[in-house]
Amino acid sequence: MIADNSKRIPSELGYHLPAEWENHEATWLGWPHNRSDWPGRFTPIPWVYAEIVRRISSGEKARILIESKEHERQARAILRSANVDAANVEYFVFKTDRGWTRDSGPQFIKNESGIAQVNFSFNGWAKYSDYKKDRNVPAFTSKRMGLSVFAVSRNGRPVILEGGSIDHNGKGTLITTEECLLDEAIQTRNPGFSKHDYEEVFHDYLGAENVRWLGKGIVGDDTHGHVDDLCRFVNERTLVLVEEKNPRDENYKNLCENKERIEEFRLADGSRPGVAFLPMPEPLIFKRRRLPASYANFYFSNTAVLVPTFDDPNDRVALGIINELVTDRPVIGIHSLDLVWGLGTIHCLTHEQPAV
Repeated sequence: MIADNSKRIPSELGYHLPAEWENHEATWLGWPHNRSDWPGRFTPIPWVYAEIVRRISSGEKARILIESKEHERQARAILRSANVDAANVEYFVFKTDRGWTRDSGPQFIKNESGIAQVNFSFNGWAKYSDYKKDRNVPAFTSKRMGLSVFAVSRNGRPVILEGGSIDHNGKGTLITTEECLLDEAIQTRNPGFSKHDYEEVFHDYLGAENVRWLGKGIVGDDTHGHVDDLCRFVNERTLVLVEEKNPRDENYKNLCENKERIEEFRLADGSRPGVAFLPMPEPLIFKRRRLPASYANFYFSNTAVLVPTFDDPNDRVALGIINELVTDRPVIGIHSLDLVWGLGTIHCLTHEQPAV
């Protein structure tokens, strides 16, 4: 039976949000089906997913949301062709609007007794109307996994938050952006919310004692400032931040401001984090639109760090920087030129479930 935790606070029970590089039981993904996410470019997308699933399933379960048994048959055929270990892939029939499980899925929290779910609300990034199925993903996963649930509310209303809007080190420090969470004019998630409101929510439900705020995200990001395209922890004491060295690039000013902000960052223990800088690829334009191509949208699986690449000279540079910082697993590039036309890449598509 799933426990009713409507009146309990996870942090008081010792729960916290573990770091992404900690051991996973599984990674959740939604097998692609919505062609409007990649208009005119959908055909290669299942094959990119297959490579992601192949890498993930070598060291943990890949739990895949599919639309129907026919959809599952299609996924199985592609994964078989890509030499994916079928024994480490599980399929769950659950209809979704789209496949961005990082944002629509739950936050899995952990204490000494096991794992539970923190269920934020989801409203399609306060931009899209096709989200009513996606917002039920957390209720589905908790039921199937038999996990206790903490539904997040403040002042009597549900709190909206996407997984890509935060990053964390598993040791009390969480990073986010003002553009995504505090803008009252564009894509407002929680009208009237202040930094204090968010910081209390992050403390109570995710165990974050120390919240650090960056300014704006990268150009082309339709989420309006998700931090997982901008700045990420690679271990509990080190951050990577994307930078743009070309003063004529439209990202230059905002990324310079974030570089100044991060010089003032402190971890929960008061120490300065180490900071490394990732280059940006050359601007990717498709159908006159700037795409949110960023090497920061990588994902820690149990056996590798999967990094999006874009057929760009800086691919090798970014992979080299991350490889120097991550020493316990290989760093592998995943070709993402087609994937980023959906306005997200690897981290946006994946959501880790920590091991008990």
